Amino acid sequence: MTGAAPAPLDFYFDFGSPYGYFAGLRIDGLAAAHGRSVVWRPILLGPILAITGSRPNTDIPLRGDYLRHDVHRIARLIGCPFAWPDSAPLKSVVPSRAVWWLRETDPVLANRLARALHHAHWGEGRDITGVDAVSDVAATLGIAPDALAEGVARPGVKDRLRMETEGAIARGVFGAPHVIADGEPFWGWDRLDMLDRWLSRGGW
Repeated sequence: MTGAAPAPLDFYFDFGSPYGYFAGLRIDGLAAAHGRSVVWRPILLGPILAITGSRPNTDIPLRGDYLRHDVHRIARLIGCPFAWPDSAPLKSVVPSRAVWWLRETDPVLANRLARALHHAHWGEGRDITGVDAVSDVAATLGIAPDALAEGVARPGVKDRLRMETEGAIARGVFGAPHVIADGEPFWGWDRLDMLDRWLSRGGW
């Protein structure tokens, strides 16, 4: 007789965060090494920043300059493609809705779409703000543009993104990326090593 499968990791991210992109490159492999799956949960940082009294890091003097230096350094460190998008900071409503729309019927493909959108924006520097841009990326995965355009406009999908953002806030998510493992929160790309050790040890 076997025990229940371990709970998936909840990976909260905003497509506008380059650190979310870096975390997304690793989170699935990290989870798999511990027999876990990942629920990719796109959210909107805007309402969260309003609660914390903050604003996008790129808009903050000194911190913004550091971020723009840091992300290129991280990309060189881990050997991943990176291109600062002219459209940054990104309005991530449409790509986020697209992932939640697709999750209703195909969670695995929804995760693939999230990874592809991350790569398009931060790996290639493309603008993924609008429906046409998101559809172009989705089409490479065999997702029909017309279906996606209709899906992201559904009231239920709009509500889902809003509720997921509110749910993240209720769980204490104050920034992105943010991973919750068995109720334990880990904020930031640089906490993934800690998360790995936490899962290996079963906490401490």
